[in-house]
Amino acid sequence: MLPVFVYDEGDCDPKKCTTKKMIRFHLVQEVGSIRRLPYGSIVLNPMAEKALSPEDIPRAKQHGVVVMDLSWANIDKWPEMRHDLAQRGLPYLLAANPINWGKPMRLSSAEALAAAVYILGDKKQAEDILNKFKWGPNFLDLNREPLERYSAAETSGEVVSIMREYIPEAREDAE
Repeated sequence: MLPVFVYDEGDCDPKKCTTKKMIRFHLVQEVGSIRRLPYGSIVLNPMAEKALSPEDIPRAKQHGVVVMDLSWANIDKWPEMRHDLAQRGLPYLLAANPINWGKPMRLSSAEALAAAVYILGDKKQAEDILNKFKWGPNFLDLNREPLERYSAAETSGEVVSIMREYIPEAREDAE
């Protein structure tokens, strides 16, 4: 199992918050402040310049993966990060959570973390995270093919190339 962490900004409804549920079931370790994010860890950032890929496995195993629970409404106010942290974006995936079902890249914290650990090679850990949510297994069903392909890639560049095949606008441009 990969070490996984969460920083919760406290922006969401506690009854619907996937982060709170992951903490309650001891699936993640909560980090109380940005300054306390684990040294060298991978921080999932939807605006990162580099995509998460299997080349990040050694860093993830040693330092962990962090999901930032911030409201999508405030995503433009991304906090400043230390230089030792590796910020990575997830490739194109569809949400299965009830609030954003079917919307590309509007993942809940649980979906983002599960996708990350799946891509980093721990499919069982991804399933364990998602099985705590009624809709969780649907995320894997909906995204199984791209997740398998992303997890088989070697580099961030390969992940980006694969991702382009799933983005509707990119497919239209290619035709």
